[in-house]
Amino acid sequence: MPLLEIHDLEHSYRRNGPTVLQGINLTADRGEVIGLIGRSGAGKSTLLRCINGLITPTAGKLDVLGSSMPDLSNSARRLVRRRIGMIFQEFNLIDRLTVIKNVLVGRLGYTGTVRSALHLFARSDFELAYGCIEQVGLTGYEWTRVRDLSGGQKQRVAIARTIAQGSQIILGDEATANLDARTTDDIMRLLTGYAQSSGALLLLSIHNLDLARRYCSRIVALQGGKLVYDGAVDGISDQEMLRALDM
Repeated sequence: MPLLEIHDLEHSYRRNGPTVLQGINLTADRGEVIGLIGRSGAGKSTLLRCINGLITPTAGKLDVLGSSMPDLSNSARRLVRRRIGMIFQEFNLIDRLTVIKNVLVGRLGYTGTVRSALHLFARSDFELAYGCIEQVGLTGYEWTRVRDLSGGQKQRVAIARTIAQGSQIILGDEATANLDARTTDDIMRLLTGYAQSSGALLLLSIHNLDLARRYCSRIVALQGGKLVYDGAVDGISDQEMLRALDM
């Protein structure tokens, strides 16, 4: 069973309002690295938020990790969402907390309600967090507050949190948009390397054509809320990509 199956997905943010997503059909599976392209307002962020359960689509079928996301109860949705990592452009970290505490946030979905509320983690969770921090090259920063890190280091913390979460699907919403070219390459290598080693699915919103060409095996393009291309990265020309990005 594919990790992600979408059929005729639609979404509007308000009743009788404009349709943000229209008739989206998409199937994706383990180990794929998919670049999601499209101009601002094309529906990329809305699609990612539907997949991770932050938004309930207006219509259509959305199966994530074998479960129909729109039909799940809150508790069942929580169990699915703990296996979906989300990496944001603005990092979405807690600046006042240390690196290791931010990484441990990825374990909250596996911790009981009371222990989650008190941020009480098992020894095994700490050991896992230390390993994830080492994996992203931040050994020695475990007890540094996130507010004291550079942008690239913060994104590494976000990736470590996602790895600690045991993510089978990783969604990136312009995750490298605010980073310099060298740091961007480092982050993309980390993400694609994790996908290859773990079999996770990566679906990454990307504006940079060169990045999409070098790191993605598949491109999905949205225009006006509609899917206009879904195929191999070498099956779409730079001109077509530029039109999708309105550049």
